[in-house]
Amino acid sequence: MNGEKLRMLIHCAIFAAMTGIFAQIEIPLPLVPISGQTLAVGITATILGSRYGALSLICYAALGAVGVPVFAGFSGGAQVLVGPTGGYIFGFIVAAFFTGYILEKTKFTIPMAMIANTVGMIITLILGTIQLKYVADLGWNQAMAAGVYPFIVVGLIKAFLASWIGITVRKRLIQAKLIQNQKVAV
Repeated sequence: MNGEKLRMLIHCAIFAAMTGIFAQIEIPLPLVPISGQTLAVGITATILGSRYGALSLICYAALGAVGVPVFAGFSGGAQVLVGPTGGYIFGFIVAAFFTGYILEKTKFTIPMAMIANTVGMIITLILGTIQLKYVADLGWNQAMAAGVYPFIVVGLIKAFLASWIGITVRKRLIQAKLIQNQKVAV
């Protein structure tokens, strides 16, 4: 394994840990809490790109699946992944990939990151709401009311913050030669 690949895998681990920490910042709601996880997902994808961003979120989900309390409310275990909010966690992986992919195929700028992070937010909400609907045995209107509507404004704010923080930190990591400024062909 070359040094750059090892460095990126270490970054994946760091960002998986960061996601677990951000998950503990939450505002409880009846079925799905507002948490810092999605902010961490956006920052991760904006900095690491598609492959490493998704890999970082796979590591995060795997840690939680084996019982490490990294999910919201210091929860962990496979039951979370198959429960009402599990679709959001699976959505994080897909969202990170597509957020990073959009940036790799365009430019790593704050406006493009805002677009990419908004797409990521939509992906997370769609996948999360589908699982919420079926696992909680809700109608589509109930699932949307519990799993989408409360998160739109907050999600856009987090998309902006993830874009601004992610691009700023990414530039500094490139200057420090801790990550490479290259577009990855996927």
